[in-house]
Amino acid sequence: MRLALAQINVSVGDLEGNSHLILRTSREAQAQGADMVCFPELALSGYPPEDLLLKRDFLERCMDHLHALAREIDDIIVILGTPYLDDDLFNAAAVIHKGEILAVYHKHFLPNYGVFDEYRYFASGREGLVLKIGGLRVGVTVCEDIWYPGGPMEAEVTYGGAELVVNLSSSPYQRGKHFDRERLLKSRTSDAMAILAYVNCVGGQDELVFDGGSMILHPLEEEFMAAPRFVEDLMFYDVNTTGLWGRRMMYPLQRYLRQGNLHIPMRVLEIEAPDRSSAPALPGIEKKAAPDLKSEDEILEALLLGLKDYVRKNRFQHVLIGLSGGIDSALTAAIATMALGPSNVHCVFMPSRYSAEVSYRGAEMLAASLGVSLDKYAIDEIFESYVKDAQASLEGPSGGLAAENLQARIRGDILMSISNSRGWLVLATGNKSELSMGYCTLYGDMAGGYAVLKDLLKRDVYGLSRYINEREGREVIPQIILEREPSAELRENQRDVDSLPPYEVLDPILEDYIENGLTIEEMAAKGYSPELVRGIIYQVDTNEYKRRQAPVGIKITSRAFGRDWRLPISKFEQR
Repeated sequence: MRLALAQINVSVGDLEGNSHLILRTSREAQAQGADMVCFPELALSGYPPEDLLLKRDFLERCMDHLHALAREIDDIIVILGTPYLDDDLFNAAAVIHKGEILAVYHKHFLPNYGVFDEYRYFASGREGLVLKIGGLRVGVTVCEDIWYPGGPMEAEVTYGGAELVVNLSSSPYQRGKHFDRERLLKSRTSDAMAILAYVNCVGGQDELVFDGGSMILHPLEEEFMAAPRFVEDLMFYDVNTTGLWGRRMMYPLQRYLRQGNLHIPMRVLEIEAPDRSSAPALPGIEKKAAPDLKSEDEILEALLLGLKDYVRKNRFQHVLIGLSGGIDSALTAAIATMALGPSNVHCVFMPSRYSAEVSYRGAEMLAASLGVSLDKYAIDEIFESYVKDAQASLEGPSGGLAAENLQARIRGDILMSISNSRGWLVLATGNKSELSMGYCTLYGDMAGGYAVLKDLLKRDVYGLSRYINEREGREVIPQIILEREPSAELRENQRDVDSLPPYEVLDPILEDYIENGLTIEEMAAKGYSPELVRGIIYQVDTNEYKRRQAPVGIKITSRAFGRDWRLPISKFEQR
């Protein structure tokens, strides 16, 4: 059998567009001699469809498109991820051949942690599925079904005799997760003594990025095939089961597993193998081994893909960025230019009396380096007019802070006015360190439609900026910006360290609290001052109301603000 894995970029809700892409890819796979092609989890609807799944008309249209698509499938076996409405709603894999849906497998394990919420929508499957195609037995699973030992994969091998198990996945990116997947898949294929074909989707969807990295692993071969990450790919593999039967007989793990184990119902379906008797000789297959990406590379690729797809899938063409002369807006502009091209990126510098000359020089040098437009709107007269006509609004115990924030809000208003008049998407430029501590202004520097750096700590912003310069072999981000001490420039001689601990102290504590779930005592044991840790945690927790009003941004870490983080706003805080 020649197997194809279709690592495609679909759009949530675009049933017609997704159907065309699936059909076109199936025909391309067939033309290259594939007997079977597998698509990612929920490829028909896009992943995650969220509350679209609560709309009856959407589910009915999913079913209509599934049947219409099936009628177009010729002599190739297609295994396609789709919502499937039967007695209940299932996250399913439909098996299609010669115009018919021959079988539907229902996902067993429904993740309900982190960014996943599948129990909200789906019922769990209760039956395994093994396809007999010629002399080969193929087990079918969906994503989470292979993440645990003793699941459907083991049952399909043990009770259904599967030699090849396909897994349709939509596994979102987070830093370092690719290595966890690789380790897990190697373990599953070794334990089951079966070939494992894992196909993952690729592309950006709101705050999630799917990085592809589809793989085929053989239990008797050390090397494995892997598709490139962050791009679409169609990968082929000529299935070779030589040695599997003998190894299973010599080490009869499945025989022991059958003793006393709960036997889930197993459907074994015989399918006519595609007829390749009159086909020309099959083209050779280049064995793929995707290069390992550095941590900075994969983060950069995730940000580029996430931004590019958010702009494209929401029908924007141009983006707008407020440049401050600082590192955050500089990195945001650099990423936007790399993702969208300089002609689609527009920048604005909005100085006040507190803006240093070096800020404008940095913004000018950056715009010249990137080849993007740069306009200048001074805000002092607007600020003075406000103070003159609405002085009473700034009178109060925090009037000085209100005056600082007013400058940020004037800038935010200018950006949103340009967005309104020209239809450009405003990119917010804040980072995770600032958002964690509430060191940002609602309706000011938080204004925007998408936040590229939302899940990057300040240290990562600097690290990625330097890496871009190193990778490109030039000062994409001018050294004058990299060397500047961070400042909001909302009052005379203001520095970030006037309001926050130094970032080299702050960021590791934020990472331990937000991403690693450490307690105050555990962080104190690492050498941090308990009082400092307690104060930082208090700031993080009490600024949830701001984060709830922040634009969506790209998930990079194991716990990003948004879908991953669900802290109540109204809560008793003991300091």
